[in-house]
Parts: sequence; C-alpha cells; structure tokens
Amino acid sequence: MNTVSSSKPLGQQGQDMADKAAGTAQGAIQSTQRAADSALDSLSSKVEDLRGQAAPLLNRVSTQAEAAARRGIEAVRDTSQQLREKAQRASDSAVGYVKDEPMKAMLIAAATGALLMGLVALLSRSSRD
Repeated sequence: MNTVSSSKPLGQQGQDMADKAAGTAQGAIQSTQRAADSALDSLSSKVEDLRGQAAPLLNRVSTQAEAAARRGIEAVRDTSQQLREKAQRASDSAVGYVKDEPMKAMLIAAATGALLMGLVALLSRSSRD
C-alpha cells in the first residue's frame, strides 16, 4: 500500500517550524536592535544638547567667579592702602605730639611701660600658681 500523502514528511515539517521560529526570533532581535539604536541615538542627542547648554553656563559662572575674585583683590588692596594711610597719620600725629610736648610724651611712655610691666608680672605670677 503505497499511499501518496499530500503533506510533507514529519521531519520536514519540524524543520520548517524550526526555520519559521528562527526567522521570527531573528525578526524580534532585529526589531530590538533597531529600538535600542533609536533609544541610544535619542540619548546621545540629548547628551549633546545638555553639553551645549552647559558650556555657556560654565563660561558665565567662570566669568562671574573671576570678576568676584578681582573685586575681592581690589577691596583688599584699597583697605590695605587705607590702613597704611591711617597708620602714617597716627605716626605723624604721635611724632608731632612728641615734638610739641616732649616731657608729657616721655611721662606717658614711662607710665605706659610701667603699667605693661605690672600686667606682665601679674600674669606670670598667676600662670605659675
């Protein structure tokens, strides 16, 4: 009995199903790769946009920091100059007073020296106790 069957042999059907499954899996892999490529392209674009936005901001912050540093240096320089001028005026005033009132200046200096010596002696005694 030789029957002719219109269907494919069982081994061939299994092979066809395996090929079809492999084709479907290959399609899914390619679809996933395309989605991943698209997501990475989008992410890369966003990173480039952020980098482009950050550069001007960093430049502006850097410029502001430099300006603040310059202002600080100028303020210190101005204050230093003012202190020098005040010290010079005080020195000139003291020299003028000594020239005008030498005896009073000498008595004030002696009294100040004696007061300082007394304080030093008092402090050195209390630190030894």
